[in-house]
Amino acid sequence: MKRISCKGLVLGILAAAGLSMAVSLDAGAYEERNYISAAYAEAVSENGGVSLIKTGGDWFPYPDYDDREGWSRLLGDGAARIVSEGEKYLDYEWKVIPATAYLEYERSGNRKIMENPMESNRKALNTLILAELAEGQGRFIDQLANGLWQSCQMTSWVLSAHTPRQSSHRSLPDPREYIIDLVSAQYGATMAVAWHFFKDELDALDPSISYCMEAAVKERVLDPFFDESVRAANWWMADDWKPGELINNWNPWCNSNVLLCFLLMEQDQERLDAALELSVESTDRFVNFVKGDGACEEGPSYWGHAAGKLHDYLEMLHDATGGKVSLFDNEQIRNMGEYISRSYIGSSRVVNFADATATLTPDIYLTYRYGKSTGSQEMMDFAVYLLYRDGKFRTPSIPLGNDTYRSLETARILPGLNARVETLRKQLETSSAEAVLAGLRESVPSAVWYPETEFCYLRDNSGSFFAAKGGFNNESHNHNDVGTFILYSNDIPLFIDAGVGTYTKKTFSDERYTIWSMQSDWHSLPVINGVSQSFGDRFRSADVVCSTDRREFSLDISGAYPETAGCADWKREYRLSDRKLVIKDSFRLSERKAADVENFMVSGEVRLPGESYTADGKAKTVPAGRVVVIGDGAVAEMSFPKSLSPHVEVKALDDPRMTGVWGNELRRISFTSSDNAPLAGEYRFEIRILQ
Repeated sequence: MKRISCKGLVLGILAAAGLSMAVSLDAGAYEERNYISAAYAEAVSENGGVSLIKTGGDWFPYPDYDDREGWSRLLGDGAARIVSEGEKYLDYEWKVIPATAYLEYERSGNRKIMENPMESNRKALNTLILAELAEGQGRFIDQLANGLWQSCQMTSWVLSAHTPRQSSHRSLPDPREYIIDLVSAQYGATMAVAWHFFKDELDALDPSISYCMEAAVKERVLDPFFDESVRAANWWMADDWKPGELINNWNPWCNSNVLLCFLLMEQDQERLDAALELSVESTDRFVNFVKGDGACEEGPSYWGHAAGKLHDYLEMLHDATGGKVSLFDNEQIRNMGEYISRSYIGSSRVVNFADATATLTPDIYLTYRYGKSTGSQEMMDFAVYLLYRDGKFRTPSIPLGNDTYRSLETARILPGLNARVETLRKQLETSSAEAVLAGLRESVPSAVWYPETEFCYLRDNSGSFFAAKGGFNNESHNHNDVGTFILYSNDIPLFIDAGVGTYTKKTFSDERYTIWSMQSDWHSLPVINGVSQSFGDRFRSADVVCSTDRREFSLDISGAYPETAGCADWKREYRLSDRKLVIKDSFRLSERKAADVENFMVSGEVRLPGESYTADGKAKTVPAGRVVVIGDGAVAEMSFPKSLSPHVEVKALDDPRMTGVWGNELRRISFTSSDNAPLAGEYRFEIRILQ
């Protein structure tokens, strides 16, 4: 299998700086970088081979529970809000998840009926933990004990959508076999934090509580991490990884929480050392798998769980070793962070390839923490930029979700973040909001090229944003979308990627590509000779070229189609200039069996030749050879070849995850050739943004 050298990383850095370049690399490459293992081994060696981290959790960088002055300093004025939120849970009724809630996943594919009560309980636990730390009077201990005790009585903390990885392949947890998934690991981490801070207080109620907590975390997280008999179920560890297999956000998400469980609760030094070594090796495989350019092929929606959880993992390792193991000066780690800033279009819109939603406000506090750790002013500025809403900078506050570690870590960076916000508020007294906000985004390159992941982002001088991708059709959270693009005007979507609907059993099954939004037909891509793109590692781009200074991107997408398409070459070229995007498809077929169809997904209404529309307050008629796309505040005119016939199909939306982004419908413009179109030729489209 072809390996990508450090050259790929260098190319990504050059491209991010806006330099012209052309390159084509293997989109499925894996490189044995092993950055974490190397840093860990070096630190152990320098420590004389002695354990870097001792049992007991003394490294945890927070005050002890009874250090009231320490918590007062750490939480500051935010303590009152946290206590107030905690009071809302003093009478909370802890949710019981019945067997039928798990079984519903098998019966209908519905995950939420089991997940929603689980999430509610986890949020309650996190809020009560923080409220008791903020107040320190024992007022929340009884209710915390109720939640912790009930949590221990559950058979499993694994979600119903993930329990089928058990040997039974059923959705109801099997008490004979414990596996680790995203939620069980994070649930364990919350339990570990509660045990660390409140063990003495819980023992004062009854030692059985903390004993059960220790037993539950050991049974459901610590022991399964070592258990080789469940390694197939714990696939995210990737210890038996083979070329072509995926390593995605599960790896750092699980590893970071498993690590916290061991660091706070493991009392056997030999087991702790073994867990650290196994964890470091596993997390390294994720870093090896992710492209050196730093892009998240799963999309911005997963950045917080992928790169973001990697950051949490590295931060724990850094703090627990007293800084002896640190990767925050690593260029790839920084690139992985800055991806989220560069994938942000504006007005809560992001590039949404794969299973990503097009509207997203990234985790502000994680973004700031990541930027602070890696020295990325771009990320720290971006975090502050996201705090601006409704004409003012909002006051930062500790998030009270279900991630206890992130809530605590936010408290550590709030003073610096608050100081920056106050500085910017003063700037608003003498400068316009537009100027202040522009200053916070001035370090983001106008052209970004990720040469290994094959993502291209281009902006022009008139507010247009273009993104396109190459890659292959077996990426993590893959859609069959090699060569697709999006185009926005001043943050308003015109040509779009529909994204993904609510996850069900079908989403991650062999029926995945029966879902319309996963198919190439519902992306801005051609149906070649009557054939659509196929799923699989071998269906990929070729001859990918990006010139960031000329604002051009091109690739051969013929390899993303099966042999039945009879396609020898299909070169797609994009060229962006002020308020104009030119798309040219040059093709060569071995035989003609059916028509070609050029599809374009749009948000808004479409007017065909001869139909009327209004732009700039004037009534107009669409001329021959044109279609007009009318977005919510933007209008674009698209020219098309005379040899193609346009047709518009309305796609009704009823999934709440999609209607929340696009409303009740999307449209697909299809330009169809004749059945006896030439074997070779060119289809050229020109999109002009009119307003």
